[in-house]
Amino acid sequence: MKIFYGLGKVKKYRRPVVALGVFDGLHRAHREILEYVAKLSRQIKGRSIVVTFWPHPQKQESLYSLEHRLRLIAEIGIDACIVIKFNKIFSQIQAEDFVKNTLVKKIGAYYICVGRNFRFGKNVKGDFRTLNRLSRSYDFKLKVFDVIKNNYQPISSTYIRRLINRGELKSAQQLLGHPVSVLGTVIKGISLAKRLGFPTANINPHHEVLPPSGVYAVKVIFNHKKLNGICYIGKKPTFSAQKPKSVEAHIFNFNKNIYGKYLEIQFLDKVRNEKKFSSLVTLGRQVKKDIERTQKMFPHHLSPA
Repeated sequence: MKIFYGLGKVKKYRRPVVALGVFDGLHRAHREILEYVAKLSRQIKGRSIVVTFWPHPQKQESLYSLEHRLRLIAEIGIDACIVIKFNKIFSQIQAEDFVKNTLVKKIGAYYICVGRNFRFGKNVKGDFRTLNRLSRSYDFKLKVFDVIKNNYQPISSTYIRRLINRGELKSAQQLLGHPVSVLGTVIKGISLAKRLGFPTANINPHHEVLPPSGVYAVKVIFNHKKLNGICYIGKKPTFSAQKPKSVEAHIFNFNKNIYGKYLEIQFLDKVRNEKKFSSLVTLGRQVKKDIERTQKMFPHHLSPA
């Protein structure tokens, strides 16, 4: 997938089918739109394009970082993604001006696809009705997707974010259509786990929403391979000097130097809550028990996702 950061180097494609939205979390409703765009573009021998925004226009904590979103969008088979920086200047552009100057003149949109609840333009006055009206003036086709509900609850990034914060990972997974996950860069830690005999990859999670503190059975995606592992999220209460929340993953039967590499951690099930231990020895014993318990959960009790 070709990625354009900003509009400066965007080129015009043949019959662009454009999906417009933030697409935070790439949940089931988002995927319905993007899969339609990918399929339609092939049918009409055009190109599928996603126009998205960063940072989050509502200034909310993101479910997924931009890098994470781009990876998932690419997996769906989208041809190109245009990332528009959402800043004060951009927020002042009138809805019709955005359609005319960006979607029509710059991109040459042949088809535009949006969710019914999508809002855009200065003071978020633009919506699917605006696009419908302008489609006649600027000669593009419009496809509007209804809000998908799950047990009468609309699927939304805000609701999924709330579920993850509460630790309701199975419910969040049902709405996402894939496991709750975090993408991050492997950074150097204090090597405490390594001294205990269980080396971990310390993750900088790119400002993504994290599940509550605790120990989790996980799949770790590295170089397109899914590996079994265990992940700790928390502030290490056994060591009072540790203040920021950390994310550490121990990958089973894995011994590679992966500093600076991307890892995606998929959370499958919670093993236990965070706990303060009286010493390094008791902590080490518990970590060993956690790993043994988690290893027994694979492959029969946890699906590979």
